[in-house]
Amino acid sequence: MPALITRILTPLIFLLTSVLAVIVTILCSIPIILAGIIKILLPIPKVWRYISSFADKVMWCWCQGLSQLMKFNIDMKWDVDGLGGLSKKNWYLLISNHKSWTDIVVLCVLFRNHIPMNKYFLKQQLAWVPFVGLACWALDMPFMKRYSRSYLLKHPELRGKDIETTRRSCEKFRQHPTTIVNFVEGSRSTDAKIIKSNSPYRNLLPPKAAGIAFTLSTLGEQFDRVLNVTLVYPENERHPFRDLLLGRMKHIVVRIETLPVTAGMHGDYFNDKSFKRQFQLWLNNLWLEKDRLIDKLRKQYSVQ
Repeated sequence: MPALITRILTPLIFLLTSVLAVIVTILCSIPIILAGIIKILLPIPKVWRYISSFADKVMWCWCQGLSQLMKFNIDMKWDVDGLGGLSKKNWYLLISNHKSWTDIVVLCVLFRNHIPMNKYFLKQQLAWVPFVGLACWALDMPFMKRYSRSYLLKHPELRGKDIETTRRSCEKFRQHPTTIVNFVEGSRSTDAKIIKSNSPYRNLLPPKAAGIAFTLSTLGEQFDRVLNVTLVYPENERHPFRDLLLGRMKHIVVRIETLPVTAGMHGDYFNDKSFKRQFQLWLNNLWLEKDRLIDKLRKQYSVQ
């Protein structure tokens, strides 16, 4: 697209995509919230299952709406590898690097027709976002409240609170095929955070193993596969979400590695030191390969 036309259209695209995204989100949130209220009023397992299925279908409509809005990025191209062989009838644990709000949009849009609707582990603050917070609650997405190490030293009774939330949520997910998404870095990665955390990786924050270890342990062998997803926005790394709304996104690069769920992934992470070391080593090695892959993909697109 010529530069002059791009400069003229960019503010209009930003306004249009932002307004439509809000409208789509509100329209899809309302029926999900109403379904959640019914779940409270009728605490009957059979009713809950029907309502959960309905809420997932509405969430699919939200993903479908976002996929249409992404078409405002006229020059954008998808580069995806590893999407074959997936099924909506299976249980998946999806782990991914986390760069931007764009990650949630990309995962929802990309996987909407291939695996069960994504369930995200969300920060407690998101519960108060209008419409979105209530809808996520109705979809049984767990809200995690993070505590600093210094705060836990003063309030040791709160230690393990997130793990208990994980356990309760996982029990709900036994009822129907589910995809549990965990951004195991625990936060969106930035250059400043990578430096501050003394990360051993060039592009990633150190992974936090406790949450996914406990999730795998709680659901036992119900998970069919682990999906190790790597997301890269090679030409839009600084502000991918803003660029997506502005219609400036160029490439969305996704690599999906399907891993078996082995017996070695099940164990007591908190009381078995040997298992804890083994699990951390497995995840750290996975992250090392992911870091190398991101470097490779960045280099590939820098020479195109």
